[in-house]
Order: sequence, then C-alpha cells, then structure tokens
Amino acid sequence: MLNILRSEEGPLGRSRRAAEVFPFLEAYIARKEQQASEIEQVVERYEMKRMKEERAYQSMSALRRMFSGKKPDHHLAVEYIHYVKKPMEQVKKLRAEIERARKIMNESKPNDVISIPEEIEQDLT
Repeated sequence: MLNILRSEEGPLGRSRRAAEVFPFLEAYIARKEQQASEIEQVVERYEMKRMKEERAYQSMSALRRMFSGKKPDHHLAVEYIHYVKKPMEQVKKLRAEIERARKIMNESKPNDVISIPEEIEQDLT
C-alpha cells in the first residue's frame, strides 16, 4: 500500500484508490485556488484604498490637514492586521492545502491505494 503523506502532515483519513480521488482533487485544487485569489483581491482593494486616502491627505493644505485629522498609527496597525495580515495567513494555509493535494496527485498512480488527509476527506464526502 502506498502511503503518500507522512504522519507529521496531520491525521489520515480512509484509504481510497487514487483513480477515484483524482477528479475530486482537481476540483478541490481549483476551488482552493479560487478562494485564495478572492482573498488576495480583497487585500489589494484595501491597500489601494489606503494609498488613495494617504495621497488625498498629503495633497491637502496644512490648515485643512490640521482640521481633518488622520487616523492614529495604532488604528492603522490594527486595520493592517485585520485586513492584510490575517487574510494573507489564510492564503498561506490554502496554498499549503493545494500543495498537499498536488503532492498526492503527482506521487501516486491510478491503481495505487492512498490515504488522504482528514481535511480533504471531509470535502470529499
């Protein structure tokens, strides 16, 4: 029996024939890539918005800047964590899942019996 994944990569699910799992893995990879790209687009939109706000603030006259105010730096840091850092951590996790699924596809033949991780197994059923 071919056991593709090492034990440090998480608990393994049931064993299945690779030929049964390949079509599902292709759809799984496509879905995870779509999720990652959507998250990256949200982050890009936030960064563009921040750059526009900063440019608008810098283009104001000194008197107008004094009255309009600017978000404190600690608020900007919290926004960055919420809108950029945490979503990019999610993207990193999605990319790791994609890589695991690709590893399964690349290292097994259709006749092999493979064990897939539980997180992928949940999506399979």
